[in-house]
Amino acid sequence: MSEVISAVELDAPADENERAEPLWAAVVSLSLGVFGLVTAEFLPASLLTRMASDLNITDGAAGQTVTATAVVGAIAGLTLAIFTRSIDRRLVLWTLTLLLVLSSLMAATATGLTTLLLARVLLGIGLGGFWSMAGALTMRLVPGRLVPRAMSIVLTGVSVATVTAAPVGAYIGDLWGWRAAFALSAVVGVVALAVQLVTMPKLPPVAVSSFRTLFDLLKRPQLRVGLIALLLVISGHFAGFTYVRPFLERVPELDIEAISLVLLAYGIGGFFGNFAGGFVAERSIKAAVALGALAIAAMALVMVAFGGSGILSGGAIAIWGFFFGFLPVGFQSWTVRAAPDHAEAAGGLLVTAFQIAITAGAIFGGLLVDGFGPLGAVTYAGLAAALGAGIVLAFGGKSPAEGR
Repeated sequence: MSEVISAVELDAPADENERAEPLWAAVVSLSLGVFGLVTAEFLPASLLTRMASDLNITDGAAGQTVTATAVVGAIAGLTLAIFTRSIDRRLVLWTLTLLLVLSSLMAATATGLTTLLLARVLLGIGLGGFWSMAGALTMRLVPGRLVPRAMSIVLTGVSVATVTAAPVGAYIGDLWGWRAAFALSAVVGVVALAVQLVTMPKLPPVAVSSFRTLFDLLKRPQLRVGLIALLLVISGHFAGFTYVRPFLERVPELDIEAISLVLLAYGIGGFFGNFAGGFVAERSIKAAVALGALAIAAMALVMVAFGGSGILSGGAIAIWGFFFGFLPVGFQSWTVRAAPDHAEAAGGLLVTAFQIAITAGAIFGGLLVDGFGPLGAVTYAGLAAALGAGIVLAFGGKSPAEGR
């Protein structure tokens, strides 16, 4: 990987033709859009049994609505830039947000599994397409030096949705029924679309993407380093965090109230970590990614060594959440800086890598939990995060402190 040294510097100045003044209202409109998409994505988790009972299907069949969204999202993220390469990106964004509205309305009025699955397929297209374009759109809305800050604002929508979607969905489901929760999701989509219609400038396509572009991008050393680090760190994170509840139940042996507080602390930590990660990434993208990964590795070590202490375990998980907030903004910023000329296609690779890492982490973590208990998954999380951080530090190019 020594050729990385001659690659595009992650912390170098952006293109001289970049936007001179930031369009913060348009950036906020992206945050609203992703909040709506992620909220809709997470709703089935808190409404699954009610949905299954009302539609007269099994819980397992209802759970496939989540699978459909993830699979279609991965495909859409990889191909959207190619199939829409001649269309104004503003129109594409509006269409993706409209898919959120249509999907939520279809889910709210579904009479069977087929309609529900189709609704979730539409959501998968919107979700995957949005994620593939998020970095590229943000890069065109603000000056290059402000891209990490703008990405942290966009990703705030994810943090808020992650913390609120499940409990709010469950509450509305109990109060008015599961269909009302999806109807409210449609309202969120309408609000996001209205703000986007008002604030988003014309964004004609600036690069022609093709399937060959995807393979050409993989030849870029900096992008390869980022994707390899992502696969390691994110798979480690999801291997550990997917099974954090069994860990808390079996190792420090916390009760359900304490576990709920720990998970809430994790979510709040991630919310603030998102902003802190944007602050660090403005100064060095490499530092943001490496620091986030190293902190996760350190907290996993604390959980392995001192997991019997509820206070130490809970504190480690809260800190884990804070530093995980560094990673989405760090990897998104890394991608657009490593491939500014094909940011959308690179974003598609990023989405696909995330989905692979999430799936691999959950599967591998499950095997480790079954074979070695919860500490097995946490140990892998720490090792994978540490290895990913090492790759970033060793092969991630220069930081501003080393000169440009």
